[in-house]
Amino acid sequence: MKMVKINEGFTCKNKKCEKQVEAVEHGTCRNHCPFCLFSLHMDLKVPGDRLSECHGLMAPIGLELHKKKGPRIEHLCQLCGFKTFNRIAPDDNGDLICQLSRIPRQN
Repeated sequence: MKMVKINEGFTCKNKKCEKQVEAVEHGTCRNHCPFCLFSLHMDLKVPGDRLSECHGLMAPIGLELHKKKGPRIEHLCQLCGFKTFNRIAPDDNGDLICQLSRIPRQN
C-alpha cells in the first residue's frame, strides 16, 4: 500500500495546545501539530489511510535520525501503545525538537 496524501488543516487535540493548524503549503501532508508536536493515532498500515479505530493522542517521545528519510519524531499512542515515526516539518517548534533529541529512546 502507498501513502495516502491528505493535506488538510485541523485543531490540535492536545488539551495543553488546542491551536488551529494549517495545511502544509509545500510538502505532502500534515500529520502532527507544529506547535506541540502531538499527533493522533489515525492511520493503520500506511500514512494517510485513516483506518485506525483508536484515534488516541500520540505524544512525541523521541527523535530518530534516519539515514534516508532524515530526522523524524517518534510518537507513542497514549491509548494503545502504538509507536510510529513522522518526518519533521519546516515549521515545527525547533525548541521542542531539540528537547526530544535529549530524551532517551523508549523501547
